[in-house]
Amino acid sequence: MFEFVKLWYERKFSDPHSVTLFFVSIAIVALLYFVGSLIIPVLVAVVIAFLLEWPVQKMTQIGSSRLTASALVMLCFSSLAIASFIGIVPVLWQQLANFLQEAPHMLEKGKAYLLQLPAQYPELITSMQIQTLVGAVENKFIEFGQIILSSSLTSLKDIVALLIYLILVPLLVFFMLKDKKELVGGVSRLLPEQRRLLSQVWREMHQQIMNYIRGKVIEILIVGGVSFITFALFDLRYAALLGALVGFSVLIPFVGAALVTIPVAAVALFQFGLAPEFWYIIIAYGIIQALDGNVLVPVLFSEAVDLNPVYIIVAVLFFGGLWGFWGVFFAIPLASLVRALINAWSSEQEKVAVE
Repeated sequence: MFEFVKLWYERKFSDPHSVTLFFVSIAIVALLYFVGSLIIPVLVAVVIAFLLEWPVQKMTQIGSSRLTASALVMLCFSSLAIASFIGIVPVLWQQLANFLQEAPHMLEKGKAYLLQLPAQYPELITSMQIQTLVGAVENKFIEFGQIILSSSLTSLKDIVALLIYLILVPLLVFFMLKDKKELVGGVSRLLPEQRRLLSQVWREMHQQIMNYIRGKVIEILIVGGVSFITFALFDLRYAALLGALVGFSVLIPFVGAALVTIPVAAVALFQFGLAPEFWYIIIAYGIIQALDGNVLVPVLFSEAVDLNPVYIIVAVLFFGGLWGFWGVFFAIPLASLVRALINAWSSEQEKVAVE
């Protein structure tokens, strides 16, 4: 056993470039794990900087200076963000408040409907099964209400944090865009000279991460916007809130679409019952999800590394458990990064072995 470990160690760590790649990866993971919550504004700024790097690059290619391009892009982005916040957030907040007030009535109506099922289909379902299901739903609803209450009690702290974000994040994004070369050069000087594999992985993942962030934002806007328009055309209540939920559900591959189906179906059932309008909404929602998965995603993420759905789900669970929302958001590029690290490390060792 000792000889096996010794041979493995000598084979994997014989090249200094592999050692650099390994320890830098461990250091980054440790940094994010232990102090990730303290540097969230920096991580948010990095995400936005990746999103805005493409228009800055395009402007510099047509002759604009990096400073001018960064300032104009930040001005446009900030104006759009403020306009969206003023125009959309109050509507979503109002619809959320109305939905929470009406949720107990929806729950009671759904409970009454479920209790009728054993009499209609006695060979398929029993009263005990319905009671168990209703009890589980009521418990989850109580837990959700407790979470909402605890969140409201800490709202003052959240408001202070939001104000800090509104000041610090735009400044960080602007300087990250303007001084990108200087910042990257400063980080490079801190790394060992034996960093060929690290540079290889960075070049491979840099473009992929930028494409992923841009594509994911576009996907959220398209899916959310189309869902809102569809729900509004059917005169479904809380159309803006449900459209936003459907849009953000694309952050969780495979699972998000299934989860957001519950509130969409619940609101439609409460409003229309089992009338044709209910089935029209469910069919339209299914078409939106099918077009997203089979048309929009392949177009937006054609340059992304293909990953098996099992790896994607495992990545969502693992990185989401570590870093919450941002872990879920970056689950696919992080999984691609892990695979790129393993491939680079293994290919280098195979190369050394052949030589």
